[in-house]
Amino acid sequence: MTDGFDLRALLAERGGERYELHARYLNPQLPRMLHTIGFDKVYERAAGAHFWDADGVDHLDMLAGFGVMGLGRHHPVVRKALHDVLDADLPDLTRFDCPPLPGLLAERLLAHSPHLDRVFFGNSGTEAVETALKFARYATGRPRIVYCDHAFHGLTTGALSVNGEKGFRAGFDPLLPDTPIALGDLGALERELRRGDVAAFVVEPIQGKGVHEAPPGFLAAAQELLHRHGALLIADEVQTGLGRTGDFYAYQHEDGVEPDLVCVAKALSGGYVPVGATLGKEWIFKKVYSSMDRVLVHSASFGSNAQAMAAGLAVLSVMESEGTVAHARRIGGLLKGRLEELVPRYELLHQIRGRGLMIGIEFGRPSSLGLRGRWTMLQTARKGLFAQMVVAPLLQRHRILTQVSGDRLEVIKLIPPLVIDEADVDRFVTAFTAVMDDAHGGGGLVWDFGRTLVKQAVAQR
Repeated sequence: MTDGFDLRALLAERGGERYELHARYLNPQLPRMLHTIGFDKVYERAAGAHFWDADGVDHLDMLAGFGVMGLGRHHPVVRKALHDVLDADLPDLTRFDCPPLPGLLAERLLAHSPHLDRVFFGNSGTEAVETALKFARYATGRPRIVYCDHAFHGLTTGALSVNGEKGFRAGFDPLLPDTPIALGDLGALERELRRGDVAAFVVEPIQGKGVHEAPPGFLAAAQELLHRHGALLIADEVQTGLGRTGDFYAYQHEDGVEPDLVCVAKALSGGYVPVGATLGKEWIFKKVYSSMDRVLVHSASFGSNAQAMAAGLAVLSVMESEGTVAHARRIGGLLKGRLEELVPRYELLHQIRGRGLMIGIEFGRPSSLGLRGRWTMLQTARKGLFAQMVVAPLLQRHRILTQVSGDRLEVIKLIPPLVIDEADVDRFVTAFTAVMDDAHGGGGLVWDFGRTLVKQAVAQR
């Protein structure tokens, strides 16, 4: 046994170089962007829905690592499960055996979607979507996938083919055969299905970009159309699944919806070990894995690894024992209700939408002359700057981390850990109210920061 590597000593010696290391060796635009918007902080420790900076100051996390930290950071049950699986010295990833943990996790996952039968484990949400696209195309013998405008399903080539944001797709064409439709447009979906070459329709029940929910009845009606034309329904629950919206899956908010394939990831990891899963119907899996010759026709080198499976099992156990789904529904309803009460009070605040603990706060053009002039200035420079003006002081002045819900959108998305409590709701609403007061006062740090953003936006043109 060697003792030549000391991680704590390395972090103590070099941790202060974090931004310089990223600028030199990784994506150089990340530290530049963080510095521009004042997010270049140093965080040292985290637990639950909170983390602490280098000065020991507490911050509230309303971002959850883009939804990964469903149970918050360092949940003791998940942490213990990972220690236990490492201490067990399992013969992991031999590839020519059938270890128990993948089967046990698949069994637990499928219990929440009793109409589905089998699971493929990968390493991310993007891989889960890639798997669903491949399986749908093979099972139906058709090439084309229909998706929604403004959808986000991942950034690898296949998943990018069903990404509704042009900024992500630009320069990476040609992609897979695909066709976008508007979320909720059944007529457009039926027109595409009549062409006879559509394998599947992939959809987020609530879109991550902008937090737009599928209209009531749309998923059920889409499912009926798809099945009538021999195509499949793929529900992308990578961000919305595992309790985020107040049901285990977001598609379960609508009666009668039973997707043929369901993609999950993010929160299933417990925030530790990446894991993605594609759940599907028996006949689809049997078509893909139709013989022993095809046993490895779709696989992942690190898929079903013991650490990921242990993390997933621990997450599902915690969710059941702690009532996480019901808690997300209750606390999410409280937070949304408190925010909706502010809409009549602030002319820049237009709408609160979403379900559970996936909430969108949308801003829009004010009615008063003074604020309208400032709003127009921001919109002329670049759409989305006002939302960024709200996100920045929430962090800098109130120590709350949030995000703008997509490029050039005047929407803030709240996807906090599902363990936030009423005190956290109070803290956020109080801080958000203070920022809105400042913005509607016509001066202060919000608009000072807005002028900085305008200069940056103009300089980049």
